[in-house]
Amino acid sequence: MSDGFLHESLRGVDWGVATADTIAAPLPPPPERAGHFGRWTEDIRQLIGADVDARRMVAGWPRLQPDGPGSWDRDALDRCDRALDALLAQGVRPGLTLFDRTLPPWLDAAGGWLERDTAEHFAAYAAELGRRFGDRVERWITSTDLAGPTLADHVAGMYPPARGIGRAGLPTVHHILLACGLATQALRAAGARGRIGTTVTLVGAYPATDDPFDRLAVERLESWTNRLFLDPLLLGEHMVTEEDVSPVEAGGCVRPGDLEIIAAEQDLLGLSWHTPFRVTAPENLPRVLPTAKCLSALNEVNRLLVGLGFAIVPFDEVETTAYGWPILPEGLADAVAGLHDLYGELLPPLSIVDNGMGDLDLVDASGHSDDARRRNLLRARLSWLARLVAAGVDVCGYEYWSVLDNLEAKFRYTRLYAMAVPDHELPSRPPIPSDWVHGEAFDPGGEPGPGHPLSVLTLVPAPGRPQGVPAS
Repeated sequence: MSDGFLHESLRGVDWGVATADTIAAPLPPPPERAGHFGRWTEDIRQLIGADVDARRMVAGWPRLQPDGPGSWDRDALDRCDRALDALLAQGVRPGLTLFDRTLPPWLDAAGGWLERDTAEHFAAYAAELGRRFGDRVERWITSTDLAGPTLADHVAGMYPPARGIGRAGLPTVHHILLACGLATQALRAAGARGRIGTTVTLVGAYPATDDPFDRLAVERLESWTNRLFLDPLLLGEHMVTEEDVSPVEAGGCVRPGDLEIIAAEQDLLGLSWHTPFRVTAPENLPRVLPTAKCLSALNEVNRLLVGLGFAIVPFDEVETTAYGWPILPEGLADAVAGLHDLYGELLPPLSIVDNGMGDLDLVDASGHSDDARRRNLLRARLSWLARLVAAGVDVCGYEYWSVLDNLEAKFRYTRLYAMAVPDHELPSRPPIPSDWVHGEAFDPGGEPGPGHPLSVLTLVPAPGRPQGVPAS
């Protein structure tokens, strides 16, 4: 039986599923994905009494334009046509993601998002898809992840390894935002009927202690994540640091009129949710970084982050799922509330993208899926969100993004740096970020001297450090 409060509070929400499966590809989606989608749709039916009748997939730019601008793979276009028609025939409302992490090889070889021309090529690609498929696609997402191909790739060198160039890679942020703005214009000019928006990775964080400097560290983390992308989209200006400097504009990539294109009105804003962070000020690291989980890779990423004024530590005394995601049902709502406090009425209608549900892998004593516990945790997460909706936050959609997508990020990076890793299973050490940290890509100032918080990172923290997570 559905939950009456949730059903009433979230009655205006579109429920759907999303995946990185490429409809331009010749192979069908992996059959395992159907089980995850089936479980999600049944959970929503049980909890909300709603049907999950929307499905968003990736168009597949590398397959559609494999040989350069102006050239199209006709077979790939035909596969897109057939896939969209098949969804409509099944009574499913199709959504299409234009870009998901991967550029066509010819664009990547020419510099990718480091080059402004990539934004122009993206707009031309969007225009053609809008012309061909605009009568059938209900929701257009220009990019499913703005941080991955910019901060994680050209700044940090995580995908693929060793390509990060630190601050010199920040023009990629401007170029991908410009590309999304130009693509939005192109889709509308082509007569696309569906709603158009883009997706940002929503970062929510809690201070590790009640120390005011830990709260300031949270603000700095959110500036380098949420505000880095949302200030241009919603305010028409790039994020400015406490030193009154715009790190993106310092690269000389912004031209007159760019920010007006970036800040053009969107029909929706996707918020891709993974898990909350626990954050501390650099000077507090020695007393809040747990001894048992003082992993060298975490030390190394913090050697970079302290240059930005914050550091990441695992959650203490917080239950985790089998692969290390902390179970904090209020985390999503707290993060959305933080955005609403910051941007208020400037926020477009929000579409939550739940990346695989952190509780999806919960099993019972027999090793089988624990449906009751999973649904209870989902109910708790949605209940927190419903309170925000009741208070006036406009949430227009909620999608489940398959847990089978982006496994490298989930198991290597997000899991290691943002979460409490189960004591019985130490994760393998990622090959990055050690390369770009030791290479001083962010000019952190060389090796820390005596008394610097980093100089004691590998030492045993003093006993009596604070435990737990402050209340949100």
